[in-house]
Amino acid sequence: MPATPAWPPKSAPRLFVAEPLHPGARVTLDGPQAHYLARVMRVSAGDPVVLCDDITGEWAARVVEAGKRNVALEAVRLLRQREAVPDIWLCPALIKKDRFDQVLEKATELGVARIAPVVTRRCVADKLNPERARAIVTEAAEQCARTALPELAAPVRLAALLADWPETRALYFADENGGMPLAEAIASTAVASAGFLIGPEGGFDDEERATIRALPQAVPVSLGPRILRAETAALAALAIWMARAGDWSDRDNHPKPGE
Repeated sequence: MPATPAWPPKSAPRLFVAEPLHPGARVTLDGPQAHYLARVMRVSAGDPVVLCDDITGEWAARVVEAGKRNVALEAVRLLRQREAVPDIWLCPALIKKDRFDQVLEKATELGVARIAPVVTRRCVADKLNPERARAIVTEAAEQCARTALPELAAPVRLAALLADWPETRALYFADENGGMPLAEAIASTAVASAGFLIGPEGGFDDEERATIRALPQAVPVSLGPRILRAETAALAALAIWMARAGDWSDRDNHPKPGE
């Protein structure tokens, strides 16, 4: 006999919702999400949809009703618990909108836990549209099958970021003037909680660099012999950390949060 098809199929649409889910929970979507399901995916009653609530995890759901402006769904069963996210923060200086969009999208795909934008003296931008940024992050999480959304903080000035930096969290500072190779720095500090501070297109000025280096938690690091664009530096740093201390590595050999 032919095998029973998997349910929900891998092709089922996948969306994050604001409501906490449980078996039988009803969710009504409107706006862009309803448009996507009804007009793009052309769902109808009974069709499968995968929902994530960023609290419990990932759920198989069914379409109850698909209207022109609203789509009603019912959660059926839990597929996966909300994932354990490596405790890594990304603190990127604001850069041109299209390039910062790439940082938001790719950092989410790489598994970052928190994105905390920074405003420095050489930033060409000092504002971030929170709704647009959240939409980019959410769509990226949906596309790469994350069950947890990264926290997205409001932009702050560099001085405020440093003043509030947690005492037990390492701050890897990508310094154009050089530092320890990042992979070596990760191995030598061996911390479970860390963050990356990445400068803008023009880099940090001398006063900012001195202020960062004065922070006890700061670890100046090098990302290699080439000068990288700000967005490239951010993503390269995250990839190295994930491979050495995050969930691309053998996590049994690395400290866990709280240890």
